[in-house]
Amino acid sequence: MEHQSELQRRRTFGIVSHPDAGKTTLTEKLLLFGGAIQTAGAVKSNKIRKHATSDFMDIERQRGISVATSVMSFPYRDLQINILDTPGHKDFAEDTYRTLTAVDSAIVVIDVAKGVEEQTERLVEVCRMRKTPIIVFINKLDREGKDAFDLLDEIEIKLGLHCTPLSWPVGMGQSFRGVYSLYEGKFIHFRPHGKQEGEDVVAVEDLRDERFSQLIGQRAHESFLHDIETVTAVYPKFSAQEYLNGKLSPVFYGSAVNNFGVRELLDCFVEIAPGPLPRETEERWVRPEEDAMTGFVFKIHANMDPRHRDRIAFFRVCSGIFRRNTNYHHVRLDRQLRFANPTAFMAAKKEIVDEAYPGDVVGLFDTGNFKIGDGLTEGESLHFKGIPRFSPEIFRYVNNADPSKFKQFAKGLDQLMDEGVAQLFVREDNQRKIIGVVGALQFDVIQYRLEHEYGAACSYETVHLHKACWVSSQDPQQLQEFMLRRKKDLARDKDGRLVFLAESAWTMKLAQENFPKVQFHTSSELA
Repeated sequence: MEHQSELQRRRTFGIVSHPDAGKTTLTEKLLLFGGAIQTAGAVKSNKIRKHATSDFMDIERQRGISVATSVMSFPYRDLQINILDTPGHKDFAEDTYRTLTAVDSAIVVIDVAKGVEEQTERLVEVCRMRKTPIIVFINKLDREGKDAFDLLDEIEIKLGLHCTPLSWPVGMGQSFRGVYSLYEGKFIHFRPHGKQEGEDVVAVEDLRDERFSQLIGQRAHESFLHDIETVTAVYPKFSAQEYLNGKLSPVFYGSAVNNFGVRELLDCFVEIAPGPLPRETEERWVRPEEDAMTGFVFKIHANMDPRHRDRIAFFRVCSGIFRRNTNYHHVRLDRQLRFANPTAFMAAKKEIVDEAYPGDVVGLFDTGNFKIGDGLTEGESLHFKGIPRFSPEIFRYVNNADPSKFKQFAKGLDQLMDEGVAQLFVREDNQRKIIGVVGALQFDVIQYRLEHEYGAACSYETVHLHKACWVSSQDPQQLQEFMLRRKKDLARDKDGRLVFLAESAWTMKLAQENFPKVQFHTSSELA
């Protein structure tokens, strides 16, 4: 019974958006309303000492962007809420893609002025592929922006989401009066730069009530009534089941930086969002209500506490109860492992937990046993459907800039590559190391973290490569011939797998034509 009741209490979701849409600020305000923090950090200002709780790395505080997924848990209305705040910048998209495998639903944040942006399209596509239920939060209503109806059209066309507004703005920018909650039948009065207290919420039984008109102004009231008529005529009535099936996305409006519209979003979310969902493995579907514990690692982070050089594996519990000091079967290594100090997260702050339930994300101290995609069970051999590793698009030679720090350089590079956001290839002919990334900003992050977390310095050299492809073949003889003839273009990845480094699209095409029985893969399953 305890397992079932705890199961019903869990809500695990990710927050995704294009950079600067206000995702991290929204995360802060959700934590604020949940009582998890007392003061929200200012992510935009580097002049003051407060920073976003979810941006816990030094480089994140300096640049004012998120470069790593952070996990935060807090209780709210008798529920346990687990938020995964993801990087918005496209250079860190791979971290976000993997994180989306560990959530049960998502909140997509859209800037009212910029509308749907490129990175939002990519991330929502990943959610749609997994049929992840999505709630849309249109942010920054205190600024001038696009018309509310135009935004809904944009969301439906560009993101392919079927929308239904559960709140509606009255005005925008200088004329912004507040938001009417269609879900709860109340009006939340906006007071700029002020906290939203109880008196700002007005129950509205009749939308044509004269008192409501006086509160927001006659012209705004007439425009609002016209909008609501259109909304009820054009958009479908909200259906919780359609939302859970990923076929209908509720839309909310607000201003996260002003604490506005966030509580309404959170209150609706905890009522309609799904609890822990089943997870697919190569062998079968794993259901959260099963008694046996199962789960998988979706992220690894080195040096969450630089003073202790700790390495944490982020583990999503999928079924059963994860218990401290209990032996679990590491499927890939075929070994029993026990964890004395599993932790729950509040960004970089951690506390030891004795038990964790499906939907929870637990931090496991790791000495190098884990790779992204690894599964833990109570004995059953389950391989959770792979979290892909994508072929990098930008490459550079990496050199140790300080020979006296060879050990620090080697350890730092090894641990940072384990996090999975960059990939290391070692050339077969001269053993030179090449780092491949999806976005160039990753090179700055690696250089910064090597220096500040490991005391090592690195330099880069340009290397002109078109693509890195993993190689396989059912014909050992042709594979051997390929390896002999193309040795200068071959490398090994961190796990010792053979990789073909194509200098151009023409080189790639030539290799495929000359060696038809050799397969070239642009993604590699991590599981």
